[in-house]
Amino acid sequence: MPPKIRELISLLQRAGFVERSGKGSHRIFEHSGGISISLSGPLGGDAKPYQVRDVRKCLKRVAH
Repeated sequence: MPPKIRELISLLQRAGFVERSGKGSHRIFEHSGGISISLSGPLGGDAKPYQVRDVRKCLKRVAH
């Protein structure tokens, strides 16, 4: 079962990402290290595989 969009957002926020802007269901998160990611979809919606992959990549970059 795929994670929900809200779960991915929670992971990003715990890693220090801050929501900067967005339009409609699009949300842009930025980290002080210069990394940004955009997520779209309703909070309760299932995350797409590419969204999960992109969030993992961002979290890995922040950890190093």
